[in-house]
Amino acid sequence: MINNVVLVGRLTKDPDLRYTANGAGVAAFTLAVNRNFTNQSGNREADFINCVIWRKSAETLANYARKGTLLGVTGRIQTRNYENQQGQRVYVTEVIAENFQLLESRSSNEQRQDQSSNDSSYQSGGNDYNQPSQSSKNTKPDFNRNSDPFSGSSIDIGDDDLPF
Repeated sequence: MINNVVLVGRLTKDPDLRYTANGAGVAAFTLAVNRNFTNQSGNREADFINCVIWRKSAETLANYARKGTLLGVTGRIQTRNYENQQGQRVYVTEVIAENFQLLESRSSNEQRQDQSSNDSSYQSGGNDYNQPSQSSKNTKPDFNRNSDPFSGSSIDIGDDDLPF
């Protein structure tokens, strides 16, 4: 059987690092992952995926990742259930992260967070996590799906240039 998960998204808050009774570190975090399509109003929606990571990786994640950090996660889906205080059975589905990778430098993450906190039009409930900031448009390429990399330039290809 195959149970593999690969996610790329931003942390919705700082990871919550705790320790078990026998000293094993465990960090819980939620990733906001953009969907590949837009809704009827043209906005990109996001899924908020609960994740758990264990031991040394949990400590490393808690030390280096903060709210808004772009993170790549590989792992597996796991379900569990328990009985809450009202006696109801509660089912939980979460990603057990086996590995993670920070996908942006600390300086670009801090710059983005500083720009977001100073921007009066910033909405904490926004779902568009891949829009480049205004200050970084001049220094970084625009990888937005709607941008045309060939706009403003013509391509001169003759029949002799084609291999078929």
